[in-house]
Amino acid sequence: MYAKPDSHPMTTRIARAEDAMDAALKSLSYRLTETEESGMEPTRQNGALSAMRNDNARAPDGATSVPAPAPESAPEIAPLPASAQRVPDAIATGRPSREEAEAAVRTLLRWAGDDPNREGLRDTPARVVKAYGQIFGGYGQDADALLERVFEEVEGYSDIVLVRDIPFYSHCEHHMVPFMGLAHIAYYPTKGVVGLSKLARVVDTFARRLQTQETMTAQIADVIESILKPRGIAVMVEAEHLCMAMRGVQKAGVSTITTQFRGAFRNDANEQVRFLTLVRNKS
Repeated sequence: MYAKPDSHPMTTRIARAEDAMDAALKSLSYRLTETEESGMEPTRQNGALSAMRNDNARAPDGATSVPAPAPESAPEIAPLPASAQRVPDAIATGRPSREEAEAAVRTLLRWAGDDPNREGLRDTPARVVKAYGQIFGGYGQDADALLERVFEEVEGYSDIVLVRDIPFYSHCEHHMVPFMGLAHIAYYPTKGVVGLSKLARVVDTFARRLQTQETMTAQIADVIESILKPRGIAVMVEAEHLCMAMRGVQKAGVSTITTQFRGAFRNDANEQVRFLTLVRNKS
């Protein structure tokens, strides 16, 4: 079967369509007016509104037109959670529970193709969550507070202070794979010196977060510069990235070096040479 073509002229068909549209709009407008006069809110029936507003329909004589509802304001964008910041104010904000974290580990084990319920993996989720608490413990530490105590009784010492070969372990924020190496820190004190162990703790604070080596190097220099206000500061980090050795290009033994020079070290190439010489001279 096929539909019989309409033999009426095009102008006649258009006029009929316009009449049908006008009738439909008037019907919808009357239904909305009755609903508003009764004080009832429009309800949804069978996926459609039981009463709809027709802003194009003319209001009856003597009747006031219903004003259009005010547009809803756009929802405010929630700020980044504290855990997304480099130095979180409250890491617990929005933090999943331990049970949720362990469930996520079980999901990854299944995705990898293994059975999380077998004997060797039964306690793995709990072990991983516990290990992550230490591996990423830097999120709960304040690097600024580590440098607050300064020793001023150093008999006027103002020459270079160098702490080299500080070992660290961190995780690449792109693949969550470890990178590890050594950090070297030197500074020229002004108002005093800080405990040597504090510089190592600063390195650990930033290393125990999801990181890039470049960012970590700059963060170490930033916090020392802002708290101690030395005449100059130099930071060098050298590391091997397992995301480059284990996967991708798979080149083991490759070392990456990043540096930051501030103050006297930035402005004087001789100071940079002195710093690098002291770092490399192991005798």
